[in-house]
Amino acid sequence: MIGLVLAAGAGRRLRPYTDTLPKALVPVDGDTTILDLTLKNFAEIGLTEVAIVVGYRKEAIYDRKEALEAKYGLTITLVDNDKAEEWNNAYSLWCARDVLKRGVILANGDTVHPVSVEKTLLAARGDGQRIILALDTVKSLADEEMKVITAEGKGVQRITKLMDPATATGEYIGVTLIEAEAAEELADALKATFERDPDLYYEDGYQELVNRGFTVDVAPIGDVKWVEIDNHDDLAKGREIACQY
Repeated sequence: MIGLVLAAGAGRRLRPYTDTLPKALVPVDGDTTILDLTLKNFAEIGLTEVAIVVGYRKEAIYDRKEALEAKYGLTITLVDNDKAEEWNNAYSLWCARDVLKRGVILANGDTVHPVSVEKTLLAARGDGQRIILALDTVKSLADEEMKVITAEGKGVQRITKLMDPATATGEYIGVTLIEAEAAEELADALKATFERDPDLYYEDGYQELVNRGFTVDVAPIGDVKWVEIDNHDDLAKGREIACQY
């Protein structure tokens, strides 16, 4: 199993930081970036290889690749997304379809979270689950969150931002354990998703899997501090959290 980071997006709501940097390289604790925190988490759970999907301002990640490898003891492979500024991240994850065949822990390039999340996902393995989503069942939800409804013993039933927050079981935080056995089915679902609409999210690919009868499981992460950084308010929260990790 290896680490996988989606870091191809433009992050326009974080300008001027993202005028010259991808969102994953925005600093959150001194010189420490969102990507640094994710790579640190991966190294701490014993991963030695990481693939990063790059697109917008990818040269900044290419320039830092060797330094990041040395700092975290990782071998990093960069996967180019040629439509990063045109299409949404269902296509971005599909670009890493060959990486998925090795089994991955996937982390969005804009999520600040503790290593306990990865540890929770690893601990949830072993009962035939092929895809396990990290789920926050504690946080109060609103319209922007990626909300999930689960059913006892049946896993995810719905995953979308477009639902009444009161009906949701919790929020998907942007970290997933994907076993190698799920790679081909997930890649096919992602392809169907972005071919239907290039603006769709990879979470819509998860919904496509569920609609096909595939069980997508969840692992509650408990009461932990994390944030998805989309805008400057989120960045301020991320900087409060990141210094603790």
